[in-house]
Formats: sequence, structure tokens, C-alpha cells
Amino acid sequence: MSKLKVLCYSVSIDGFAAGPGQSMENPMGMGGMALHEWVLPTKTFQAMHAEMIGGGSKEGTTGIDDDFAAKGFENIGAWILGRNMFGPMRGPWEDHSWKGWWGNNPPYHTPVYVLTHHARPKSEKAAHITFKLKKG
Repeated sequence: MSKLKVLCYSVSIDGFAAGPGQSMENPMGMGGMALHEWVLPTKTFQAMHAEMIGGGSKEGTTGIDDDFAAKGFENIGAWILGRNMFGPMRGPWEDHSWKGWWGNNPPYHTPVYVLTHHARPKSEKAAHITFKLKKG
């Protein structure tokens, strides 16, 4: 039997997980990063960031926040992302070269499924990603 787990997801008390006005300059929307400030200094995030783009470090804070962040990456068979978690584009896909906010080295080391209302072919540049057409 399959299980769906939702882990490592920050939500404001009024139910928002990102701010309005997502753009290249504000991937989490205006003020959206404030929801995720708890995870940025953790050892788990710093190691992931160092691996992903060469930034960060292999060091970081430990404790309950790091324990929670690390648990979000344990025993994951696949990631399911909304289109906004993949990129800022809206409407039909015009640029198939976009590989996600993370560029050439995604933080996901399992298959990734992006839910979208607009079909997009699988590309060699994003071979680990499958685009699933959402009905409705």
C-alpha cells in the first residue's frame, strides 16, 4: 500500500506557504522567505545548499529544527511539486530549457513529479522530472 507523507512544509497560521507575487527575484513570493527562516541555518539545509549550488557549508545548527528538516528527506520515494515549486512561469510552457529553481543540481535525489495544467515533454535537461497534466 502506498503512503503519502507531507514533510518539511512551512505554513503560516493563516494557511499560506508562500507570499504573493512570485518572480525570479522572489521565488517564494514577497515576504515568503520569512516562513522558512527556521530551516536556513540548519545543518541539513546548509549541506543541501552546498551540494546544490556550491554555496552554504557542511556545517549548520543542530537541534529540533535540524531534526525536523532532516526528517523531511528520510525515506522519500518521490517528490510531488506544484508548478510554482518548479518555476515562476505561468500559462503554456514557452521555455523548455528551464530545469527548476535549483538549476543543474536539484536537491531531490528521487523522481520528481510536477503537477501542471499545461503539457510539457520530458527533456534530457530535466530527466529526473516528469510533468503530470492536472485535470480541471
